[in-house]
Amino acid sequence: MSAPGSVRVLVVDDSAFARKVLRESLSTHPDIEVVGTARDGLEALEKIAELKPDVVTLDLVMPNLDGLGVLHALPTEGGPRVVIVSISDSDSQLGVEALQAGAVELVHKPTALATDRLYELSGELIRKVLAAAGAVHRAIGPAAPSGAQASVASPVGLRALATIKLVVVGTSTGGPQALTRLLTALPADLPCAVAVALHIPAGYTEALARRLNEQASVPVFEAWEGAVLAPGSVAIARGGSHLRVRADGGKLTTHVGQEPLDAPFCPSVNVLFESAAQALGPAVMGVVLTGMGDDGVRGARAIKQGGGRILTEAASSCVVFGMPRAVQEAQLSMGAFPIGDMASAIMSRLG
Repeated sequence: MSAPGSVRVLVVDDSAFARKVLRESLSTHPDIEVVGTARDGLEALEKIAELKPDVVTLDLVMPNLDGLGVLHALPTEGGPRVVIVSISDSDSQLGVEALQAGAVELVHKPTALATDRLYELSGELIRKVLAAAGAVHRAIGPAAPSGAQASVASPVGLRALATIKLVVVGTSTGGPQALTRLLTALPADLPCAVAVALHIPAGYTEALARRLNEQASVPVFEAWEGAVLAPGSVAIARGGSHLRVRADGGKLTTHVGQEPLDAPFCPSVNVLFESAAQALGPAVMGVVLTGMGDDGVRGARAIKQGGGRILTEAASSCVVFGMPRAVQEAQLSMGAFPIGDMASAIMSRLG
C-alpha cells in the first residue's frame, strides 16, 4: 500500500537493466513509490489501468507499441503524467513529438547502458518525476475563451509606449506544448522578432525548432552564433547553451555560450531576458509561460526597469504554475492570459 502523499510511479522500458536502474534510483526518494514496471507499450497500458500510477517514466522505442502510441492512448484528462526517458541521439524527433503530445518532462538517457552513467541520472530523474507529479494534466486542443484574463494595463493605454521590436519567451515544464500553441497562433506578418529560452536537455531543440517551423506561419530556427533575428522570425535557444540577443548596427543577432556556468538552468530565461533588456530597453516584451521554479523573475525585473512589458500565462492553462506565479508575485506582470489567448494578447500590445 502506498504511503500517504507518496508519488506512485510506473517504469516503462524494454531494457531489463534500465528498468532495474530506474526503479532503484526512484526508490531512493522517500516520497516516491515505484508501483510496477512494464516491458512495452501494450503492457504499460495494462499496468496503467490496473495500478493507476501518478507518473509514468516512458521509453520511446519499444516493441509492440512505442512510447508515442502509449501517449496517444492515454486519456486527455485524469491520466498519469508522463516523463520521457530517452536517448537524444536517436530519439530527438520522437522526444519532441512526445513533448508536444502531452509528456511534461524529458530525461536524456545515455546511449551506452553503463551502470555508472544510468545511475548518474538519479537526481535529475527524481526531480522531474516530482515536478511531473505536481503538474496539471492539460488537454492539447484549443483553449476556450477564458475569464481568467487579468490584464492590469489595457492595449489602449499601451499605445503611447515604445514599439516592441523583440518578444522574449521563457518556459519550462509543459513548455513544448505551450510554445506550440503560442507560435502556431502568431500571424505570418508578425512585425517583431521572437527569442525563446526553454528548459530542455541538449540534443532536442533542433528537432523542436524544425517541427515548429513546419507547423507555424513564422520561420522558427535553433539559434546559432551571430544569426540575424529578423522581424517575424523565432529563435529557440539551443539546449545546454545560454542565448543572448544583441543589437548590432540596427540588427538583432543571437549569441550562444556557456557563461554563466553557475546558472541553475541552461538555457536560462534570466540570461535571455537580461540581454534583451540591455540591448533594446523599452522595445522588449517578456512572456513567461508554464514552468516550475522562478527562472525569469530577475530577467523580468530588468525588462520592466528598462521600460519594457511583461506578460504571464494564467494559472488556468499552466501545466505547472511556478514561473508565471513567481513573476506575478513579484508584481512584474502587466497581465495574465491563458495560453489560447496569449498570441492575441501579445499582438495587441506591440505598440
